[in-house]
Amino acid sequence: MQNRFVKTSKFLSLVLRHQPEKIGLSLDQAGWVSVDELLQACRSRGIPLTKDELDDVVASNDKQRFSFSEDGSRIRANQGHSVEVELGYQPTTPPEELYHGTVERFLVSILANGLSRGKRHHVHLSANSETAQKVGARRGKPVILKVLSGRMQRDGYLFYCSRNGVWLTDSVPPQYLEIIGAE
Repeated sequence: MQNRFVKTSKFLSLVLRHQPEKIGLSLDQAGWVSVDELLQACRSRGIPLTKDELDDVVASNDKQRFSFSEDGSRIRANQGHSVEVELGYQPTTPPEELYHGTVERFLVSILANGLSRGKRHHVHLSANSETAQKVGARRGKPVILKVLSGRMQRDGYLFYCSRNGVWLTDSVPPQYLEIIGAE
């Protein structure tokens, strides 16, 4: 059952963040899609997914990647999109320090160029080093970077906080980064 849960979560990340067209979906401009449309699209492509399973994935996902609308009729990914969406997050004051987990092989480039969003809408940052360590560990031996987010904001950079507590910004120039640990 756990394997199915993980596969379902990864599949939802794919269609709600990157390739909704893969199952014939169109996200609205804020990234929402009807729950009924999602379930129907899954069924019509041989991917059995019940409303109860969807509820379980949204509620139990350790990173809280997905949200239902207030009335429960729509679903979207909280952040991490590579497709064009406007999530409607308002600029907010970040903590003085945030964290980013990466791996050694990217360190030289990051220290020279900073953190860039790549194909996503924003750079993702964590409120604590433990979460950043887990993120970095997904790709190998993690390196934890401290982001001087308070200083960045005072220098004019904008920050947003997604519904699941992930901090977002457009980029992090190298002068706002410090290496705080490698495992």
